[in-house]
Amino acid sequence: MAAKSLLSADHFHDEAAALAFIEARVWPNGPVCPRCGSGDRVGRLQGKSTKSGMCKCYACRKPFTVTVGTVMEASHIPLHIWLQAMHLMCTSKKGISTNQLHRTLGVTLKSAWFLSHRIREAMKDVRDIFIEPLGGAGRTVEGDETYVGRKAESRAFKPPAAKQAVVSLVERGGSVRSFHVPNVTAANLHPIIGRHAHKDSRFISDESNIYKGIGWNFAAQAMVMHSAKEYVRGDVYTNTVESYFSILKRGIYGVYQHVSEAHLKRYLCEFDFRYSNRVAVGLDDKARTDLAVKGIKGKRLTYRTTRGAGATEAQPA
Repeated sequence: MAAKSLLSADHFHDEAAALAFIEARVWPNGPVCPRCGSGDRVGRLQGKSTKSGMCKCYACRKPFTVTVGTVMEASHIPLHIWLQAMHLMCTSKKGISTNQLHRTLGVTLKSAWFLSHRIREAMKDVRDIFIEPLGGAGRTVEGDETYVGRKAESRAFKPPAAKQAVVSLVERGGSVRSFHVPNVTAANLHPIIGRHAHKDSRFISDESNIYKGIGWNFAAQAMVMHSAKEYVRGDVYTNTVESYFSILKRGIYGVYQHVSEAHLKRYLCEFDFRYSNRVAVGLDDKARTDLAVKGIKGKRLTYRTTRGAGATEAQPA
């Protein structure tokens, strides 16, 4: 007997079930007003003309639904279509193109493009001062840089397109954090590494001058000498971060074909999310999708903001 598909679940096809599914993850302890944060004086509104899931906060006197204050706010796309899109993006290892979402979900190409960017926003981790650094005592963090984009000699190259620099830190057996940086220099990378790699970790990189002089920040530092054709020396290697880069590039070149400089940071959030919540760390497709749904809270991304995204921008260190 064939295994039952996750997409056969009710919340992928029924709007009421989709609403209940989202509420259970965004409001695990019951409705909370997104404006004043009150959960004590909130009531459900009922009536034939009342929108499904509508609540009212009697503290600030404002009505709201579970989508207010999330990436789903003001969306005309049905919630069960949102959940289908989230499932597809969370379970496709190398991503799923806007055209494929457009054909599969039956929405317009413009809607599919905006939908996918809002889901990437939900996947983004909040890198504020409270975020825990990667690694720790007895753990290893690998760091490396790569470039994505088309070469200048490529037929598809059209100025001002150029390869964009990406720096990633990977904890072995753990998570990854990637950053789009203007250029690869010690001045740009050292603050990122110092903020996102735990000082009690062992830090491993290649022999690039960028990483020299940073060892004092960590319990130990080691380098693998790629210029001397050395790729593994015991447990000194950067194969983990390079493995992540291979997934990233196969997705960028094979699925998305081209990623603009303005939106590269959003795609990095997507690939980071799937890698950090992979099967190897105990999260299956269902658990990964649940995390994405929980991530919609407190995030907003308007179409104008998306279209007007700025140029190269390093993510907050």
